[in-house]
Amino acid sequence: MLEFACHTWGFNDLPLNEALGTIARMGFRYVDIGSGPHLNVSAIARDPRGAAAKINDDLTRYNLKLSDLYLMLPRISLADDEQREKDIETYRALLPFIVALKANGVTLSPGLVHADDDEDALPRTIESLKVMMDASRLATPATQLHVSIEPHMDSMAQKPERALRLLDALDDLQITLDWAQMVCQGVPMEDIVTLLPRTRHVQVRQATYGRLQTAFDDGTINPSDVLDALDNADYQGRLCIEYMKTKSLRHGMVEVDSIVESTRLRDAFREARDGE
Repeated sequence: MLEFACHTWGFNDLPLNEALGTIARMGFRYVDIGSGPHLNVSAIARDPRGAAAKINDDLTRYNLKLSDLYLMLPRISLADDEQREKDIETYRALLPFIVALKANGVTLSPGLVHADDDEDALPRTIESLKVMMDASRLATPATQLHVSIEPHMDSMAQKPERALRLLDALDDLQITLDWAQMVCQGVPMEDIVTLLPRTRHVQVRQATYGRLQTAFDDGTINPSDVLDALDNADYQGRLCIEYMKTKSLRHGMVEVDSIVESTRLRDAFREARDGE
């Protein structure tokens, strides 16, 4: 049975332990954690196992399990060797944290978008991801750490066809599919589902064409349609409700009450799942 997670990004105005407690009190048993206010990358790199132990303690306290870890390292596509290598080295430094956190999957940015006349941008991005995936294999020789990219606007994988070019070049690379990113761009359902055979994790919030985040009543994502697509693809992962608390309202994002909208969308998916 499909299970639901909630993303801590909806509670970026709270310390991580309070965000986790809030998500648990909303009735979720799984949680996505991502880069930003909740993860001080420099501090984690200095004491990766200590940072993981603290988060693991909080997860246990609130009866939560980690469903995904998102590390936003977008400079892996840059022509600037120093900046690109800095993000790769940051990922290497965070691998002990990832292992100690017992994450079975990590989501990475596919890199900042470049103009089409930058012919080296795609090979640079592929090479960066390959180096990061190789480092993941060395860090987790006993159990494979599943690595995926999230196709999103302003990235090297804005739409399905671009994402699939990266996947075709890297056999073990998978997808974290943010449904709202596709809907905001007007990507039709038949193109979205081309990503599902290689999708490891799915995230969703209400959205519509031109608006990356909306309140439930203003969105056009139909829970039943999404669940049908996941069923047809035999999707085995979890579905994360991913509202965002952010000061940036780019791509038409609308500020919402994360508690109200997350529970409302979760309940709509639950009703569609259970046939209520």
